[in-house]
Amino acid sequence: MSELRTTEVEDLLQVLVGIDDTDTAFAFFEDVMTIREIREISQRLQVARMLDAGRPYTAIEKETGASATTIARVSKALNYGTGGYRAALDILAGGKA
Repeated sequence: MSELRTTEVEDLLQVLVGIDDTDTAFAFFEDVMTIREIREISQRLQVARMLDAGRPYTAIEKETGASATTIARVSKALNYGTGGYRAALDILAGGKA
């Protein structure tokens, strides 16, 4: 994935790290993403939260509307990925990434 870490991606990461309030973050996301993209990313985070809490796929699918494929993909990333979901869940739990 190192080819993904371009100057443009680094700029995006700097912007995200530099945003310090939810209103500014929302405004940025609303400008750079479609409503569908925002909803999809939010859904994946909710799926990760539910998987981390031990919820079964069927309950997650019913509650979130996420497909079994999306749930499996999030599960794989949560368990074997680079730690991004874990850091996000830690932040949501009130800790630091």
